[in-house]
Amino acid sequence: MASAAEDVHLGSGPDEDDQYLSGSESDSDSILSDDSVLPDYTPEVTDGHAATTLYRACAHNEPFSLRRVLERGVAKEEATELDINGMNGLMVACCKGFVDIVYGLNTCPFIDINHQDNEGNTALMIASQGGHVNTVMYLLNYYPGIDTEIKDCRGFTALIKAAMTGRNDVMAALLMAGADIHAVDSTTQKCARDWARKTGRYETLYRLHRLNMRPKAEQCCETYVPEWPELQERVAKATAEKSAREIMTQRIKNTFGFRLPRDPQDNGALDHMVRITTSVHSPLISTGCRPLCPSSPPEVGKRRMAVPELMKKHTPKELEGRSMCHSNGSVSHIIPTIHSAESIPCCADTERRGSILSLASTKVTNAFISRAMARRNSVFPSGCIPKIDVSRPSDATPKKEKKKKKKKNIKGFLEPPKWRYKEIKDEKKKEKKKAEKENAEKEKKKKEKDKKAKNE
Repeated sequence: MASAAEDVHLGSGPDEDDQYLSGSESDSDSILSDDSVLPDYTPEVTDGHAATTLYRACAHNEPFSLRRVLERGVAKEEATELDINGMNGLMVACCKGFVDIVYGLNTCPFIDINHQDNEGNTALMIASQGGHVNTVMYLLNYYPGIDTEIKDCRGFTALIKAAMTGRNDVMAALLMAGADIHAVDSTTQKCARDWARKTGRYETLYRLHRLNMRPKAEQCCETYVPEWPELQERVAKATAEKSAREIMTQRIKNTFGFRLPRDPQDNGALDHMVRITTSVHSPLISTGCRPLCPSSPPEVGKRRMAVPELMKKHTPKELEGRSMCHSNGSVSHIIPTIHSAESIPCCADTERRGSILSLASTKVTNAFISRAMARRNSVFPSGCIPKIDVSRPSDATPKKEKKKKKKKNIKGFLEPPKWRYKEIKDEKKKEKKKAEKENAEKEKKKKEKDKKAKNE
């Protein structure tokens, strides 16, 4: 891995003339200061009572209270309640990283995902700047109509904020969800790459460089061929006969060379292993889902639909396509046709309905995987989970008796040495036993003499 000074893609670092860390006229002074939105993992102190309003449940991280509030019904005025900074309950949860609250608010119909506070921040901006990658992923995947290009009062987008604060995982998630990498702020006309270079985020610049080198996740497409294109060339190079000069050069490198830790080589063995184990048709693993759009893998700058949008676009029959169940648990050939929910045999127990594993390949289906591990899609789970009963035996398991090993003094074998203090201790014990034995014999003889004397 090249250092920051050698890599041409990282730039030359912050300019000496830029005074972005000091001075009141800078546009980035507030976002890089200590009072900006940063992750806060300190638990909230509550008074012990359950929250009765939606905003209070969100602010104090009480998912059970939030569920009760949503079940009794929420008015629009209660769902859109704002604090002194103009933030609603969802924005407060995103600020503090309350993933359970963000998950619970998904079903609230009055939540505006693109609502802006007094400074123009949205829930996505706050979660991105705070580095809450799980919250950002959930917002992008389950909140329809989310806008990644909204700007705050300074003209910063969620991607620019993630880049200037060094949130690499968040930045990658935003780019794969369709965020515009060329969007600039309204003051200095700088994009996310320029702000990362200006704030000295060299790891962020390197991550952007890697994403530009491989912008499409080809392994998530069903047309991906899990073969290493350079395998034959490398095998031929390794098995070819080498000259005396090449052999001598290789020996010198192995003897005097330094093996320093470095990143995996591009298109190398480890890189290929990672790609093949994450592909849809991987022969090494059985993937838990299949893509709903197999011809459209994730790509940098490509808009991805949320789950509710996909469910509106596709019919229930299309979402339930290629779904199977565990009717007999036997291995059979699965025909890739679309079945309706009524035609799929399934048990009546609703608790057993839910997510099931799917197949990565038709060959794996015929050879190893049962019908209980059939294909499905990740948006509309169907089928049944096999029920497993675990019962304890009535009788306790008998314990095996350990056999005592008899020590055999076999001459001619090495024995562990004894310490001198142990030898002295053993000798004292032997002398003591010998003295006790002699005293016992003397007392016995004395008693016999006394007995004879009385009888005479």
